[in-house]
Amino acid sequence: MSTRVETRTPFEGFLRQYDESDWAETLISLLPDIHEVDRAATQIWFAFYPLALHRALCGAEDPEAFARKLLMQGKYHLLDQIDSSHTFLYGHRFWTEAKRAVEDYAASFQSSTEKKLTDAIREAARAAAAAAKADESLLVGITAIAFMTVEQTGLAAFKEAPGRLHIDVKHARLSPEQVLKARAKDDSQGLFGFLRTVDKEWTVTFDENTDGACFKLINGQDLAWAAAADKRDYKQRDERRIEGPIPVECRNASCGTCWVGVLGGAEKLAPVSARERRMMREFGYLDTDEERPLIRLACITPASGAVSIVIPPWNGFFGKRLKSTDSAGEADTRETEVSA
Repeated sequence: MSTRVETRTPFEGFLRQYDESDWAETLISLLPDIHEVDRAATQIWFAFYPLALHRALCGAEDPEAFARKLLMQGKYHLLDQIDSSHTFLYGHRFWTEAKRAVEDYAASFQSSTEKKLTDAIREAARAAAAAAKADESLLVGITAIAFMTVEQTGLAAFKEAPGRLHIDVKHARLSPEQVLKARAKDDSQGLFGFLRTVDKEWTVTFDENTDGACFKLINGQDLAWAAAADKRDYKQRDERRIEGPIPVECRNASCGTCWVGVLGGAEKLAPVSARERRMMREFGYLDTDEERPLIRLACITPASGAVSIVIPPWNGFFGKRLKSTDSAGEADTRETEVSA
């Protein structure tokens, strides 16, 4: 069994003491402080990058073999996307300020400091908001993401990332209210639209920061089926996108490739079915009893209105398999805290 020696700063040691359940409680506590425009987006991001999966991969004796066992595909390491994993958040506009605030917070953090994770995030978000001259509610979500990114990538790698924004000037200028209004808007069905029934068409937006990043859906059609009609070449950007912008390998919720996050219009999607709920737990994507959760399987989720979604850059099958992993597949870790 291999042994890995890790050197951590006091701030990294502080983050290391929190497990996924602690982070879930922290997120619940922070949600009222997060602006409506990013409330769903922040929860989706944390579902896209689960701490338990990251720690299992890092603790495996052979991470690549372990990833194959979990049927992992795509970009699932935050280390490869420190500046870009959160482009679907409105708060991404303030990533430069949030990143700098967290770096400053880490630099001044002392091992003797007694601080709750929630309070630490709020404190850093307050500093970031002051630097960005923006409402603090717009910085809380992206700051929480910065904290988790440090936990999964390490402070050194986090600091080395350039802090580059991945949004053009046109979209960066939109106000939170304009984004929320666009998400809530349904397509006009024409002068006699009230007479139309099954032939109504709705727009599904899959990237709010890119013009034309959308496709049409016939009323009651599944998201993935509608996406397949979009014949633009998406495979060059993501090999999982065989047909249309949503990756899909099956049509009956058996592979988990088509999972998506719902930024707006969750109420316009059909309630989650028993099969979808069961498979979401097996994939490891979500474990909830909500009727219309923020994570869905696109291949069996029909829509009856315009929706805004975000497509994760990876997929896997780690729910039950992660829980059944025994200690033989994990490495011993010795952690040494040093001053920043």
